[in-house]
Formats: sequence, C-alpha cells, structure tokens
Amino acid sequence: MTGALHTGLILFSIVVVCESEPTHAGPDRDGDSRGQSRLVHITSHWAFQLVNDSLAFSRADSFCRGQFSSLATLDKPEDRDGALELLRQTGLHSPIWVRNPSKASSKPVALSKQYVQFSALNFPKESSEGFARVNMSFPALSSVSVCVRVQWNPEWNEVSTIFSYAAPVFTNEFQLRGQVDMQGRILLALIIHGKHLPYKASFPNDGAWHHVCVTWHRNRSHWAIYVDGDMKDMGSGTDNSRDIYGDGILILGQDQDSFGGNFTEPFFGNITDLNVWNISLEKWHVRALNACSAITPEVLFSWKLDHLSSHPVVKEVQALLHCPALSQQMELQGCRTLQGWADQLPQFGLTDCSDPLPFICSSSRERYLKIKQMSDSQNSQPTAFMNHLMELSNQTQVVLGQQPSGLSSLAQASALLDVSFQALEDTQQEGLQPTDMVSLIQLLSLAAEVPTQPLVDATNHSQDNIQELSQNFISVADSIISEDNALKWQAIKEVVNGPMDVVKSIDRMVTGLSPRLMAETDRLTIHSPNIKLEVQQHRLQEGSKGSTFCGPETEKRTNLDCISVPHQKIQDLHNNGFNKLTLVNTWYGSLRPLFNPEENITMVPTVTDGSQRYLGTVLGSSVISTTVLGDDQPVSTAVRFQLQHRVQNPAGTVYDPVCAFWDFDLTPEAGGWWNTKGCEVVSKQYGYTTCYCNHTTNFALLLQVYEAQRSPENEKALQVLTFIGCGVSLCGLLFTFILFIAVGVPKSDRTTVHKNLIVALGIAELLLICSDWASANEAACYVVTALLHLFFMASFSWMLVEGLLLWSKVVSVNISEDRRMKLYYIIGWGLPVLIVGVTLAVSVDEYKADDHCWLNVKTDTIWAFVGPVIFVLAVNAVVLCRVVMVTVSSARRRAKMLSPSSASKMQAFDLTWAVTRPVLILLPVLGLTWLCGVLVHLSVVVAYIFIALNAFQL
Repeated sequence: MTGALHTGLILFSIVVVCESEPTHAGPDRDGDSRGQSRLVHITSHWAFQLVNDSLAFSRADSFCRGQFSSLATLDKPEDRDGALELLRQTGLHSPIWVRNPSKASSKPVALSKQYVQFSALNFPKESSEGFARVNMSFPALSSVSVCVRVQWNPEWNEVSTIFSYAAPVFTNEFQLRGQVDMQGRILLALIIHGKHLPYKASFPNDGAWHHVCVTWHRNRSHWAIYVDGDMKDMGSGTDNSRDIYGDGILILGQDQDSFGGNFTEPFFGNITDLNVWNISLEKWHVRALNACSAITPEVLFSWKLDHLSSHPVVKEVQALLHCPALSQQMELQGCRTLQGWADQLPQFGLTDCSDPLPFICSSSRERYLKIKQMSDSQNSQPTAFMNHLMELSNQTQVVLGQQPSGLSSLAQASALLDVSFQALEDTQQEGLQPTDMVSLIQLLSLAAEVPTQPLVDATNHSQDNIQELSQNFISVADSIISEDNALKWQAIKEVVNGPMDVVKSIDRMVTGLSPRLMAETDRLTIHSPNIKLEVQQHRLQEGSKGSTFCGPETEKRTNLDCISVPHQKIQDLHNNGFNKLTLVNTWYGSLRPLFNPEENITMVPTVTDGSQRYLGTVLGSSVISTTVLGDDQPVSTAVRFQLQHRVQNPAGTVYDPVCAFWDFDLTPEAGGWWNTKGCEVVSKQYGYTTCYCNHTTNFALLLQVYEAQRSPENEKALQVLTFIGCGVSLCGLLFTFILFIAVGVPKSDRTTVHKNLIVALGIAELLLICSDWASANEAACYVVTALLHLFFMASFSWMLVEGLLLWSKVVSVNISEDRRMKLYYIIGWGLPVLIVGVTLAVSVDEYKADDHCWLNVKTDTIWAFVGPVIFVLAVNAVVLCRVVMVTVSSARRRAKMLSPSSASKMQAFDLTWAVTRPVLILLPVLGLTWLCGVLVHLSVVVAYIFIALNAFQL
C-alpha cells in the first residue's frame, strides 16, 4: 500500500492536511518528510499553512476551502506574524496570494448585458483608398498598448491592415494586420520594428464586432494579442530591443509603405473605440475594456472622431454593441497579493488573477488539531468504507498526485467518484463514519473544481460520460446529506462548516459542467433520494416563456416545492442581449435535520404587538435553488418560489414563515448564514408559503416560533376573573356540601358521588387560588403543582363517575349499588393517585413549569393531565348523548299516551323540553364545560368563555 497512488489512497490522504512540519517545537511536530511545499505555523488561536505550489487565485482559494480553511487575509496582527514567520522559514520572497477581507469570496454574479452605442468609421469595400489618421504627435514609447473594436467584412478574404504606425526613420514600426484562413477565421499578426510575427490569434469571420488589444513592452521585449478579453497569442525576444520611435503617424485601415503614404492592404469593415496607452496593459485591464468598463491607467489617445482625419469615402456610422456582461468580479481589477514587508507591515498589490502564485491558508487552531486527530485515527484504524474503497481502487489504478492543483482532468474525477459510489453501495450496512464524511466532502470540493477542459489527458468525454460523472457526484453528495447522518454532522462540526458546503460543491460542479452537459440536449434531470437536479437550456427570443422547476411529487401531488423565473424576467434578459439561457435547479429534501437543532437562527421577530412571545427561528422547509447562466455567465434575476412547511409546531406555539436564502458571504469563516435581504412573503397558506426574491441562490423557509401569549391587559383581566370565578365556585361548593349535611339528604350512591366531587373540586380550586403565593418558593411550588395535578385529576375522575352513574340510572341497571361504589372509589381516587405517582417518577426534573405552579406544557408531562381529561370528556359526551336520547324517547311515549289529541305535538315538545332541561344542567357536573379549556390557546375570547362557564361549577 505504501507509495501507491490508487484512488483509495488519494481519498485516504485527503483528510491528512497536516502533512508538513509545524514551525513550532513541541509534541505536534509532524515527522512527515515529503518536502517543504507545505509549511505549517501554529499560534495560540490560528494555524497557517504556506502552500509553495503556484496556482491561480481562484484555484488557490478553492484549495484552501477544500482543506476546510480559507485564504489568509493578513488584516490582523496575528495573521501578519504567522505569514511573516512562514515566509522567513522558507526564504520565499515572491508575491503570494492573500484574500481581501472587504470583498466577497464567493463567485460573483454578472450583471445584465448592456447596449452601448459608439460612433464608428465605415471603410467601404467599393473603394480601396479609405483611411483615417490620428491627429496627434506620438512620443517615443518604451511600452504601448492599442485596443480597438473591429467588424470585419465577411466578403473580403485578402490581407488587411487594421492600423499601422510609421516613424520618419522607420515605416513598419508597429502594425496590426489580419487575413482569413481556410476555416473562415480571421488570423491576426503584429509587426514590431519591421519584424513580422506569425499569424496565430484569431476570431471567427462572422460579421460581428470583436474587441482586439495588442501590448508591447521594451524591457521585457514582451508582446501579446488579446481577442474579446482573452489572450490568444504572446511572445518575447524581438531582434531590436529599443523604443518605438516618436513623431510617427498612426493610420487606420491602411499599411504605410512610406511615411504617411503609399497605402496598401486596405481594411474593409467598421472600426471604433480605438485607444492608445503608453504602458503595457495587464490582463485584467484588457478584460475590463472588453466588458466596456473604464480602467485606471491614463490613456494616451482616446477615441473621438474630432481627433481623426479621414478620407472622403470613410463615413461615420453608429455602432450598437452588446458589451459582454459587466461582471462584479474583482478579476477586472486584479487580485490581492502580498508584495513584501516594510517596517513589519505588509505591502499589498494587485496581480492578474490567472497568474500562478504561492499562497497561505489559515484556519483555527482547534480545527487544525481536530483534522490532525481524525487523520491519525484514519491512519491507525481505517474504517470499513475506507478499507473497501482501497480494495476497489487496486483494480482502478487511477493515478493522481498529491499536489494542491488537485484533480486535473474529468477522467480522474469521474474515476474517483465512481469508485467512491461503489464503496458507498457496498458498505451501506456499516454506514459512514465521521472521518469518511470529511474525506468525501473534500472529494466533492476537489471534483467541483476540475477544469472542464482536460489538463493532463486529451480524452474527449462524451455526454454520457459527463452525465455519469454528474450522477455519481449527486449520489455521493446524497449519501453525505442523508438524514441518517444527522448525528455524524454534529460530530464533524468542528471541521466542516455544515451541509451547505456540500450544496456549494454541487452548485460549482453543475455550473462548470453545464456547457458540456447541455451540448446535446435542452433538459437534463438527475434524481436521488434526497436531491433532485434539473438543468434547462433555452434559446431566447421574443415571447420566451417563464421557467418552472418542482421537487419530487408527493403522495397528494399538491403544494409541491417549486421555483420559477417569471417570463417577464426572461424577456428582460433577451432584451438585454442574451441569446442562450441555462437554468440550474436543485432541490434538497434532507438538509433540515442536519442543522444543529440547538443552534438558534438569530433573526428579528416579525410579530411585535406583544400578543406572542418569540421563542426562536428554525429551518422549516426543504432547500431549493436556481442558478441562471446567460451565455454561460452567471446572471442575477428575480425568482418566485413556493415551499411546504416541514415542521410541526408544538401545542401552545405558532409559527410565522420568513423567506430567506443562504448567504455564503455572510460570516464567511463559518461558511455563511441565512439572510432575508431582497426576499418577501407573497402569500401564506396553512401548509406552504409563496415567496419572491430579487436574486438567485439557495432558498428556504425559516419559521419564527412564538408562544401564544395574551396582551398584559387581557392577562390581568383573565387572572382577576379566574380568582373571582374560583372564589364564587368555592363558595357554591361549600354551600352545597353544607346543604347535603344539614338537610339530611338520604344516603345513596348519587349523593356520595356528589360529595366526593365537591371535595375534590373544592380542594383543587383552593390550591389554585393559593398557587400564586407558592410560586415564590421552589419546593412549595413543586408540592402545590403535584397537589393541583392530583385534585384536578380526582375532580375529572369523579366527573367520569358522575357520567357512569347517570348511565347506570338511565340506560343500564345491572350492577348492584355496593359493587358500583367500590369501583367508583377506585376510579375517583385510586386512578388519580396512580397517574400522579407515575408522572412524578418518570419526569421528576421536567414536572413543573418554570414560571408558575403547574405542569410543564413544553414537555410531554402535560399529557399526564390533558390525556385523561380528554378521555373523560369524550366518555361523558357519549353518556350525555345516550341519556338525552333515552330520556326524550321515553318522554315522547308518555306524552302520546296522556294526550292523543291533535294538540299532542305541542304538549310533547313542552314535555320534552321539561325533561331535557335537567339533563342540560348536568353539563357542569359531567365536566363538559371544560371543553373550552382545551381550546383556550386559540383565542382570548375562548378563554373568557371558559372562565364564565366554569365560574359557577356546582
């Protein structure tokens, strides 16, 4: 196994971030001898890793993210000290990449294309004499850059001169020319100091406008040709390393065979936006100019027709150009680099973002040590998944290096994902361990960054291969974000920011592969148990329709999770010049359980009228996303989405949905956080909510949870009415009990049951009145809570006995009175004692509420009271209905026998009412007025009704 570069070993070593020596002495010193390409320096709070392998800025940033760290910023003293120590240890003096903390690190979103109007010159094919002369005197130039927009006449196939600069002492001093090749492309070539460079840079002869820039620098003897913002040709080392002579003449559209005359090789077409600088522009300058954006370097000559003298055949025309999407990318200005140090302070600069440079990754000390601990554990005891992966990889033989450049081809990424998916399938019973998840998350991050054009092998992957790679990518990601791994996500939270890291990798993978995925189709769908991915491609035209994407169908096939781009927004993109639209839509159904339930989402409550108490905010739906690519560039547009609520609110709580999105740039060190900017609720329904957001990203519903709470005025009024009602009821109960004793009511089972109910209910109400004073003492409050539970439970038990007694008197008379009373005592007192005793034994720590003397309604303890009460009310409701039916039926029969005349209907009605009225009076005895008590959390009106109905119990 040692020295093998199989797939399993690549994944096995993925978690080994600490593969170089820390620069401090101590027990954490790693004895790995694989070179000093990665040097680690650990401070009291941070770990810094210098990667001496040169990468472009975006690749360096991705590599750091793949190592669960971030590109260093050097904005804090500890960062600067760590970087300085690393550079001192290696003796590295070249610039290194650093991140600008004031700029967003996530991939920016392009703005819409723009129509830009230029005044242009037309060089007609009907005359070969057309030219234009720049009216200015040029100094000697040690550097020069010339940028121009050209529209070639597709019917002209001969050599044409775009511009020529001739000096008095040398005519072919600086010139740009082009010719059409056999494939119908226009090849460009420079002439510098009379030396004709080869035709290589090109653009299609399609009659469209193209932006062309040429640069030259004497000191480096370096030249370059850019077409439409990209460098197409470059070189150095021309024969004569000298300045370009001054006092020359710059001619557009003709070659000067003599100084300012003898024109040949004319250009036919249109020319505009010619600008000249006396410096050699950098790559990001050219990209900015191509995007119609201004740049900082001062221009030597700026395009104005007033500054030109042209031949009469050359006419002014208006050119309406579709500039490439103006992007909010920092690449237009260059990326931040550490250039050196002065007085122990870093000196920053800007460098072209595509240049390869070393860089520093930084992470917290705790995260670094946790990763090292996990890698040591994986080294000593590989998991079942990793062992099986290495067995499979012995047959795969995918050769990969350990360099930070990561996976260099789609073939390598595809093989890694394929063997990883096989290992996941074969080890389903064993399941993933936390170290396996960290390895796979890092694999997804690396695979998402693979260039779409292979760097190592030239194998041309078919669309089937690309789709298979994408399917394996989604399958591996699905296994990681399965609900079964919820506890394991908590175990790796010190290393991985969270499940949205997987979402980000999926976004990057699909966005990067979309041109190849959609090369032969306009719609592609990939399913997995927890993820649904759909890529749509549209050719924009007048009347283009909107686009809608929905998650998997539910059993009821209603209220699906859906997201759509309104047709007007798509039409706006067409009006702004976009021709092709690609929509990457993704649905994630299992992310909610993976977020730490104890980690409350901080948000400002939306309900502020005091009627509800804010408890917190939770993720309450699936996550759905849309990425819009206009001509393969990210564009921002408004979307509308509908999501189902997937959280059941506990009794006594309500929730208010809030439309939100995951903002990767909000707290980037933590991987982002939920944000609501630009989103609003369109409509709220019982099971789902519809939202509108003015941008595209990953969306979800956040549910703000509230405890139903009344206003202070209502709370005070209800409290006063409760005490008054309890007092009145207590007096009534006492008077009734005395009446039973004083009058000498004959002893019977009915009077015995009444007396027991009076005692239980009276003691319960007396305790309720005293409970407010007992709340000041924890022990006393606990005792009062238990006694309240016992006597209210006894009250409802005796109400159940009242119902059973009523049933026995009216419906069934089979049980003897002595046997009945024994059963009644067991139900009335024995059952409540049993329920309270078991409840105290099972939930002694969660028995009492925090702020008053009653059962805890936030736990299942409350069901030790509510459950039996609902049972009693249900039984007594059935008893009452049956008794009413029997009594009314009997009364009607007696009425018919006594009054057989035609007036019997009215007499029967009066008699029925006379019989039913006493039964209705029994409602409080049977406890049915307490039905309102179950519903008091719904409305304050119900609470008032409940107090009114129960104030005169008995």
